Amino acid sequence: MNALHWIHTAAVTVAVTLATTACSTAPRSDDDAARRASADATTGATIDVVTLADVEWGPLNPARGDAGPKAATLWGDRAAPGASGFLVEFRDGFSSPPHIHNVSYRGVVISGLVHNDDSGAAEMWMPAGSYWTQPKGAEHITAARGARNLAYIEIDDGPYLVHSVEQEFDSGEAPINVDASNVVWIDPPSGAAAAGGIRVAHLWGEVREGGRNGMFVTLPAGASAELRGGGTTLRAVVVAGRPGVRGARPGAPDPGGALDPGGALDPGGALDPGSAITATGASALVIEGDPRAETLLYVHAEGVVDVVAAR
Repeated sequence: MNALHWIHTAAVTVAVTLATTACSTAPRSDDDAARRASADATTGATIDVVTLADVEWGPLNPARGDAGPKAATLWGDRAAPGASGFLVEFRDGFSSPPHIHNVSYRGVVISGLVHNDDSGAAEMWMPAGSYWTQPKGAEHITAARGARNLAYIEIDDGPYLVHSVEQEFDSGEAPINVDASNVVWIDPPSGAAAAGGIRVAHLWGEVREGGRNGMFVTLPAGASAELRGGGTTLRAVVVAGRPGVRGARPGAPDPGGALDPGGALDPGGALDPGSAITATGASALVIEGDPRAETLLYVHAEGVVDVVAAR
């Protein structure tokens, strides 16, 4: 049974990198992709935005077709080797049969309620802003209830497959369920960020140079944050709020200077929860928080990126 897990972050350096190894491959028209991505011709820095309205839905498990959940790619290809991130939508009242996966995955609830545990476990309905992990080979069920049940799933290496419980095996990994109310928030090290109410919560991995990790970043209504780092690819998935993207800046950031947007991006409006942002070749990505509500981002990190208040 998944144990309720409190995440302790006091000793964590609150610098993050939003990084992965593959670019977004959500199906979109060339015109739409051109409208939502911009490049700095001098530096090659680009930003790609995949909105919830852009994605193309299909069966999560082709063997079950429409009887199972729907899935939509945000980046990578879950059917091929390599890392990927994708959305899963469950109908109200959905409950899967017991099954296993060939790969481990991490999940974030975006809307609705999700229960994920072994088939004998008591129900634990995780609301939006919750986080869970599912080890490969471990028998479990997934259930959902709500008007719209949407989750973000990511894997480190595909393909992502569903197998019967007869193929169950022990990977040595422990599952984790973290209800949104049990996420532990801390202030970023920047005084300006803390004063602006920006908070972070470490979810998994190691926050160090070259270390893969994931965290939540939350912005109060009207606040903006700059995600700074030297990685080649920065990624964020919108969990709550409707933020925008101001732009990115290539090269090393100047902590004492004003933001130089570099390749500016107009994504065509605010981004709905379930949308994804990828910056390639940029060392700073600026997220403009929802002016009317709190913004929550899931950030996938590889290396070190600082989270600071943007001006």
